Amino acid sequence: MRAEEILAKLIAFDSVSSRSNLSVIDWIADYLSGQGIQAEIVKAPDGQPKANLWASIGPDRDGGIVLSGHTDVVPVEGQPWSSDPFVLRDGGDRWFGRGTSDMKGFIALCLALVPEMKRRALKTPLHFAFSYDEEIGCLGAPNLIAEIGKRFKKPRIAIIGEPTELKLGTRHKGCYSFTTTITGKDGHSSQPERGLNAILAAAEVATELGRIYDRLRHDGPFDKSFDPPHSTINLGRINGGTAVNIIARSCSIEWDFRGVPGARPAIVLDALRRFVDQDLLPRLRAVAPEASIVTTDRVAVPPLVEEHDGAAETLMRLLTGQNDSFGMSFATEAGQFQSAGLSAIVCGPGSIREAHQPDEFILKEQLAAGAALLRRVIDWAEQN
Repeated sequence: MRAEEILAKLIAFDSVSSRSNLSVIDWIADYLSGQGIQAEIVKAPDGQPKANLWASIGPDRDGGIVLSGHTDVVPVEGQPWSSDPFVLRDGGDRWFGRGTSDMKGFIALCLALVPEMKRRALKTPLHFAFSYDEEIGCLGAPNLIAEIGKRFKKPRIAIIGEPTELKLGTRHKGCYSFTTTITGKDGHSSQPERGLNAILAAAEVATELGRIYDRLRHDGPFDKSFDPPHSTINLGRINGGTAVNIIARSCSIEWDFRGVPGARPAIVLDALRRFVDQDLLPRLRAVAPEASIVTTDRVAVPPLVEEHDGAAETLMRLLTGQNDSFGMSFATEAGQFQSAGLSAIVCGPGSIREAHQPDEFILKEQLAAGAALLRRVIDWAEQN
């Protein structure tokens, strides 16, 4: 099958993160089986109908190269698509469809080149690592990575095919998200002083997070390879109260911290904790002794730390001829592979500017260039 035929198949699976990805994983496993390759399925440990896939081509030994991609996509609801997002549409110089750029295009290229990989007498094994739930916090990959060195041979290099227009992404911020839940005291809205409004308290928490963010913007730490060049805080969701005539007993804020490499969430959590423990909570408990403010972890995605002259960067500079690299403000699974001891880099076809957008697309010339790069990876694996 040609890459665009495989891409059409992959796009047709509605693998939005809130749904199962088993249909697309099963299709990939069947495709590989038809090529004489056995895929290993790593199911979600919590019983969700989701799974990762691992497959190997070449010698059964350590030191291989991982080609990594995620099978889930972001939702399309509320976006003004001009055609069915789950039907690949030919736009002349580009292909439209959810996941074309982020990142089923890369997976399609990997699968399309399987016959070429099999024909070669590879000295270095090539591995496919296709995950679930990357879009909601890189939740699936750790379950797959945990099997490396146990169920699977340990590779040396991981190439994460996120859309970078085939430029070399050697570093990215970590992504950590939290929920801060405020508990107050409910009562009749006609007598606010007899209760404790959790929404008002949450507003103070939100304001304090804003002040902490201002300090990060002005005081750093800074890394000019990122845009913006500092760590960030974003308040994404707030949910509280039950009715307009009831004093809100509970309110929660979901927020995230994206830190430049070296900046840990503690710089925010410690500052927030001091404000809560020394200022806000004593005031709340003076009104309602049962008041509480609790911050819990939601997602933790480690940063990708640049490996100067590391194995992944050295290989990709050789194969692409590029001397420049860049830092990504968005998070990927690369930091997770790196944390497991692999040398990791992000490089794939398509543009992150098109990711998550209505009428998402990938340029055909990007697919062709991505295929050419993967063929150079195959050439290298045959010779080394």
